[in-house]
Amino acid sequence: MKLQLPELLAPAGNLEKLKIALAYGADAIYLGGRQFGLRAYADNFNLEDMKVGIDYAHGLGKKVYVTMNIFARNNDFDGMEDYVHSLKQINADAVILSDPGILELVKESEPELEVHLSTQANNTNYRSAIFWHKLGVRRIILARELSLDEIKCIRNNTPDTLELEAFIHGAMCMSYSGRCTISNYLSGRDANQGECTQPCRWKYNVVEEKRPGEYMPIIEDTRGTYLFNSKDLCMLDHIPQLLQVGLSSLKIEGRMKSAYYAASVIAPYRKELNTFARDPDGYVFDPKSMLELKKASHRPFTTGFYLGKLKAEGNQFEDSSYNRSYQFVARLLESQEERLRILVEQRNHFQVGEKLEIMQPGEDFLDYTVSEMYDEEMNPISTAPHPQQKIYLPFHGSLKPWSIFRRKNK
Repeated sequence: MKLQLPELLAPAGNLEKLKIALAYGADAIYLGGRQFGLRAYADNFNLEDMKVGIDYAHGLGKKVYVTMNIFARNNDFDGMEDYVHSLKQINADAVILSDPGILELVKESEPELEVHLSTQANNTNYRSAIFWHKLGVRRIILARELSLDEIKCIRNNTPDTLELEAFIHGAMCMSYSGRCTISNYLSGRDANQGECTQPCRWKYNVVEEKRPGEYMPIIEDTRGTYLFNSKDLCMLDHIPQLLQVGLSSLKIEGRMKSAYYAASVIAPYRKELNTFARDPDGYVFDPKSMLELKKASHRPFTTGFYLGKLKAEGNQFEDSSYNRSYQFVARLLESQEERLRILVEQRNHFQVGEKLEIMQPGEDFLDYTVSEMYDEEMNPISTAPHPQQKIYLPFHGSLKPWSIFRRKNK
């Protein structure tokens, strides 16, 4: 009998990313509207697009949660009640919040709307979880500073009616579950209002007060040091441990990341979860899944606090750059099997003669060489230089919807 898995929850910054995330194996999506969320620089959704996305997800039997996780100032409540009514009308499955005032407003205006407590609320113990559950919270998104043992303790001491969710992949914050004020101090942009400039990724040196302009490295390295810069969380090769602590949802970070990133990260997690579910006792991690995961842009990986106290090796002091070994070059629009061709939309320049890989939902990648290219009028071309240019390519057979073409960087 197949094991009941926790939900695999993925981010979406726009409609395309939502559809790709669902195609590559997400069970649910979290997204933000144009206000009240903590990712001001993501594309984000207006209510019309949000309704389209929710209807699309529901048509696949999947769910959509909407973020309202700012720490509200007094004027933030202007128009909020109408917004909550609108979310209920378009059938959002839940709202994600952290502010007690917003929780009270949601419960007063739409008491049947499910509420999830954001990781911003720093929930680190079972008494706090029970407190929020009594106020009407259905799910706690746990603080990222917890170990697996601590999560299991929370699960063992809370009601079955309370769900637990935890981040398993993505960028980590140097502050306690995201409550950082450095951005506000240095740039005037408040992380807790959705405008974080990520100063934890900047390069720092020391300046002595009486010697202005004389910059001294904090460590013996002429490039300076990135002393706040965490590695990226990755629990792909620890699926069995994650599934033993009673989590209802496994969450991937990255609403500001690309559609290619979403597909590249979701797919290996989906594969490993499904493999484990089919045979928990005989499960063996497939190293190919990690190789696939690393084809998405990423910093070096860490298991965070899950396996114990985070040590210095959890930070990346040398630089704040990403490893970008592959590039998204095109997305499939249509397979025309009878005409032995496919129609793709260009995302980065590519040309005749290039060797690419094709990602397909639920399948291993295919090698593909661009032997010919044609524009929309079927004129032969040798290169695709224009953003979102539509191009015909020869192909025998068909590809799954939302297939992605990528190129290995030299």
